[in-house]
Amino acid sequence: MIAHLQIIPIPAFKDNYIWLIHNSINAAIVDPGDAEPVLAYLKELDLHLTTILITHHHQDHIGGVNSLIETFPDVKIYAPKFKHFNFKHHESSEGECIILDDLKLDLKVIDLPGHTLDHIAYFHHSALTGSLLFCGDTLFGAGCGRLFEGTPEQMLASLEKLAALPPETAIYCAHEYTLHNINFALTLEPNNPELLERKQATIALRNEQRPSLPSTIALELSTNPFLRYRSLEIKASLGQKDGTDIQVFSATRELKNRY
Repeated sequence: MIAHLQIIPIPAFKDNYIWLIHNSINAAIVDPGDAEPVLAYLKELDLHLTTILITHHHQDHIGGVNSLIETFPDVKIYAPKFKHFNFKHHESSEGECIILDDLKLDLKVIDLPGHTLDHIAYFHHSALTGSLLFCGDTLFGAGCGRLFEGTPEQMLASLEKLAALPPETAIYCAHEYTLHNINFALTLEPNNPELLERKQATIALRNEQRPSLPSTIALELSTNPFLRYRSLEIKASLGQKDGTDIQVFSATRELKNRY
């Protein structure tokens, strides 16, 4: 969390989070799959929407964009370069730094093919204010996105990019999947004490109807099986004692697809 900004999860559909970033005057929205709850929050908090950030083209991430444009015609939209969208937008890809002047926020774009080929994330880092990541459907709490378009090799490379970010980086992903993912992770690594502790903490949060997010890179490195492909316990559970990183990752993803 950055001192001058608030970041609020707006629940949508069954388990989506639309992230609202604001400074009590202006706001940015990440992946607005549904305009209605976004407009309700903006009205309640008396915020002006200046920016929309899109991580990939799936409908539950872009479905509300055109309605938001009708209400805020001057909104600036950033979306992946490697995909066509039916709304005016700035094409964004890795190497670009987006400056949101009205929020005093700079965001680096990271290419993350795997879940989709066009997938990107938005990353902020400052020694003064810390780090945050909006990663859509690439990295989840204790999980990762399905491979709808990319290859296991692409997804593993994308996850390795994220794993290399500062450990304190706050992760704002787009779905409340954490408890389900933890239960799967425990089938592979039942003796991981950090994972067992995370399950209890997540149950407590969800029982209070609070989100399990944001996570952190450090927490994911200690509990997320898709980042723990070198764990001896996970390898043994998969029958991949001598498996390579990509073999273990692929086997984990295949098993999760059926879980």
